[in-house]
Amino acid sequence: MQNPRKGAEAGKFSRHKENKGKKKNKEREERETRRRERGGKKMKAEKGRSVEERYTQWKSLVPVLYDWLANHNLVWPSLSCRWGPQLEQATYKNRQRLYLSEQTDGSVPNTLVIANCEVVKPRVAAAEHISQFNEEARSPFVKKYKTIIHPGEVNRIRELPQNSKIVATHTDSPDVLIWDLEAQPNRHAVLGATDSRPDLILTGHQDDAEFALAMCPTEPFVLSGGKDKSVVLWSIHDQISTLAMEPGPTKSPGSTGTSTKHASKGSGNNDKHVDGPVIGPRGIYQGHEDTVEDVQFCPSSAQEFCSVGDDSCLILWDARAGVTPAVKVEKAHNADLHCVDWNPHDVNLILTGSADNTVHMFDRRNLTSGGIGSPVHKFEGHSAAVLCVQWSPDTSSVFGSSAEDGILNIWDHEKIGKKQDAAGSRAANAPPGLFFQHAGHRDKVVDFHWNTSDPWTIVSVSDDCESTNGGGTLQIWRMIDLIYRPAEEVLAELDKFKSHILGKQI
Repeated sequence: MQNPRKGAEAGKFSRHKENKGKKKNKEREERETRRRERGGKKMKAEKGRSVEERYTQWKSLVPVLYDWLANHNLVWPSLSCRWGPQLEQATYKNRQRLYLSEQTDGSVPNTLVIANCEVVKPRVAAAEHISQFNEEARSPFVKKYKTIIHPGEVNRIRELPQNSKIVATHTDSPDVLIWDLEAQPNRHAVLGATDSRPDLILTGHQDDAEFALAMCPTEPFVLSGGKDKSVVLWSIHDQISTLAMEPGPTKSPGSTGTSTKHASKGSGNNDKHVDGPVIGPRGIYQGHEDTVEDVQFCPSSAQEFCSVGDDSCLILWDARAGVTPAVKVEKAHNADLHCVDWNPHDVNLILTGSADNTVHMFDRRNLTSGGIGSPVHKFEGHSAAVLCVQWSPDTSSVFGSSAEDGILNIWDHEKIGKKQDAAGSRAANAPPGLFFQHAGHRDKVVDFHWNTSDPWTIVSVSDDCESTNGGGTLQIWRMIDLIYRPAEEVLAELDKFKSHILGKQI
């Protein structure tokens, strides 16, 4: 017969052994967690060092590479930046509207900001002055003109080409909001202040539509995409005509149409009543199998447009042919698609940017091969997800791309495959087509916009939350024209300059 005491002792020993094993496992898990945390901190520190080294090198080259640059520190990050109308032309600089936003932490309201920007003309700024800026300071070239208290954070701003004083905004809701910026009253963004009243509310999405937004170049049409996998089209022609006829100072915001309190119901936390006149959709287009991330109109037609999404598809639509895709390009990239743009000079060319770090250029006459996307060119010059692509409004073969790596690349697809002489040759390790890198941002470049009134002048904005624990950086810049002008023209000018210098030395 077994001794009960021995059995109890054996059980006690077994439990002790089990507890000891659990304790060892817990200690091992804690050590592993600490090791991972140290590794993460080390990687973050190394990334921070490499970013700072890149930035320091870039800043030292500013006098050589740039004709003009303005650096504007933002207290709150802006997820979008757009040029508005040019207001005034002077001898050495032009004054122009600039649209951005303030994405706050809730201590003050989210805002849509209208600023006045002094754009220095080409070949005016002294090289030694443009690199002397304080990263923590606001630029004297950018002055806040008006503040609109926005219902929710502003994810995207797009101006109406027919009247750039009118803009559309996206927030974390299913609706698109339309604002007549000149008519809107200036507001003070203080805690508890009521939201500004949009001039129009465009409804039609069944879930949040956060980013995909476009305005038509030929007609006052608006296009949007969202989490409901839909692309929605509106015409605001009648309402815009009414807004344009009413005098700005005496007009009460949102006085067109029937006023109503409209509840935005999405999956986000921005379910609130927005007061303003409501317009329903002209068409709702189904074809994506995941969130629609960006949309764009064909530059020559209000009836043709394209969209990209998290289903890796590029879809071309024709509103005249119905609400199903005209062409669906499967696997346009091997990852989510974030952005798309349609060439305003050559309507056959479409750009897409993706989470796979690349930009693809498609020819719509030959979009697929074997049922999947067949781009004309793949541009590989980013080390992180591409967030924004845009064709130059001035030069048909040139475009820009910005990414989470903090870089804004300028490309010329016509340079691909061309043999260049020594004066115009690219660096041996540079990707084909890349001819300029703007490395002035230290965190993800979330948006940029070419200036149609001042070719080669770009505004770009970065969300600096990861690198500096808050805020953002707005930069307005123009590369030196020796970089993009024809080589023979540049060499002739440099030769004259050389003769001038040598003449002085004799």
